[in-house]
Amino acid sequence: MYERLPMGVQDAATFGAVKHAVESAFSSGRVEEFLRSLDREKLRIRDWQAVLNAGKLGANTQAEYDRLTDGDQGQIREFYLASLEQVQVALRDKFFKLYAYY
Repeated sequence: MYERLPMGVQDAATFGAVKHAVESAFSSGRVEEFLRSLDREKLRIRDWQAVLNAGKLGANTQAEYDRLTDGDQGQIREFYLASLEQVQVALRDKFFKLYAYY
């Protein structure tokens, strides 16, 4: 299936791999496990770099992300932040500390 990438993506294959890792983490069958793993490590969900550094999006995702241009990295960060806001309210309430601003 063909998926449109945002305009200006320099490395479509690497961008797609990182985007897929984010999509996978937030998929309906896996999101609770992902949130639980962040909770165990006491990571804040909005701290993209900490989540990435901890390997929570896959073992190779950080290396792939690092290969992207600054612009592509920015688009990935925005996609990640938009994805975390799409999590069901019940799960967001259950993992309130992950989402809290303090």
